[in-house]
Amino acid sequence: MALIEGFRMQNYRSLRDISMGRIGTDPTLRDAEILTPLTVVIGKNGVGKSSIFDAFGFLADCMETDLETACNARTRGGFDKLVSADINEPISFTIYYRESKNDRPITYEVSIGKNPKDSLPVVVSERLRQRRKNQSRGRPLSFLHLENGKGSVWIGDDSLEGDDFAKREEVLDPHKLGIVTLAEHIKENPRIKKFKDFIQSWYLSYFTPDAARQISQAGVQKHLNLHGDNIGNVVQYMERNHPIIFKRILNEISEKIPGIGTIEPYRDTVTNNLYLLFNDKGFAKPFTQQQMSDGTLKMFCYLLLLNDPEPAPFICIEEPENGLYHKLLETLAREFREHATGKKGASQIFITTHQPYFVDALEPHEVWVLKKGNDGFSAVQRASEIQFVQNMVNTGQPLGALWYSDYLDDDLDVG
Repeated sequence: MALIEGFRMQNYRSLRDISMGRIGTDPTLRDAEILTPLTVVIGKNGVGKSSIFDAFGFLADCMETDLETACNARTRGGFDKLVSADINEPISFTIYYRESKNDRPITYEVSIGKNPKDSLPVVVSERLRQRRKNQSRGRPLSFLHLENGKGSVWIGDDSLEGDDFAKREEVLDPHKLGIVTLAEHIKENPRIKKFKDFIQSWYLSYFTPDAARQISQAGVQKHLNLHGDNIGNVVQYMERNHPIIFKRILNEISEKIPGIGTIEPYRDTVTNNLYLLFNDKGFAKPFTQQQMSDGTLKMFCYLLLLNDPEPAPFICIEEPENGLYHKLLETLAREFREHATGKKGASQIFITTHQPYFVDALEPHEVWVLKKGNDGFSAVQRASEIQFVQNMVNTGQPLGALWYSDYLDDDLDVG
């Protein structure tokens, strides 16, 4: 299971400089506790939770297209709308991750600025670093180092900075991430391709119940898309290819949402449209997804996502509580944790929320508190680092209740 152990975001909207977890190349974060498989960010409206979510989405979009297109995607409004106000510095990201528990960690650092000649966004610098095999201490060495599209890449699975025989000079298009271009050379750059594929396979949920109500054309699809409007196609695939898993999902839905009996796909042979039929125990005829409640559709989509036989390594969900009955929220939090900490096929899950009932099911080391300072920029702190909050949880106080009572928000001191 690939795991992001820590990350840093700089100059992205209100995120002037926030760090979460451990980054082995940063002396101030080298000994920090790594991110947990389930990580949840809480905070009041407007503190920057959506900015963290969108920053992950922006980086993922950069893997699919050029920087300018990514800056304008999803109503971002271009580079000038993304860079922190009154800051004349590049947007920067650092990601520290492992492909698996036994793999050496890799640090990815990228800075994106604006070309003064044409005002287009460009890669100012980009770097991938790793320690040598059997080296547990010392400075990680580069196997990719670019400045303004020019620099060096070290060929092979183990070559690093200093191995001149494996070094190759590169001149790349600065309007695209270097790892996107270099990953095309699969045999020469396996680590670069593996990292690009890791980010490219992230699942960032832009799910809305209205999207799930759309009627799609019949045809199987293996994975739920970002909006959830192919839910019928995924049900068709699961029913056909993974009937045991699908039956388990239906049983869980029936247990969690009273009245729901069975859920099955139905294809209209005239239009080839695909419908989901929800059989409610109190009604003679089934309902389609167009008639089901927001909460039922959301819960069904989340269970489909968590039971994907080939899950994404990193799942990011914004405010999963919307539309759900409050007593389902602790159940949903436990579902997310069980998936994230599972031994087989697990994903790391990153969630933003403002619902105390959801937070009640979490542990302080899983929760980070985000707050905006007087300067308009955000700061973040792990709830377990607030000692009296940890002490109160140890005595049996629910974490969400403490947050509702302002014990968490008021303790975080920002400028």
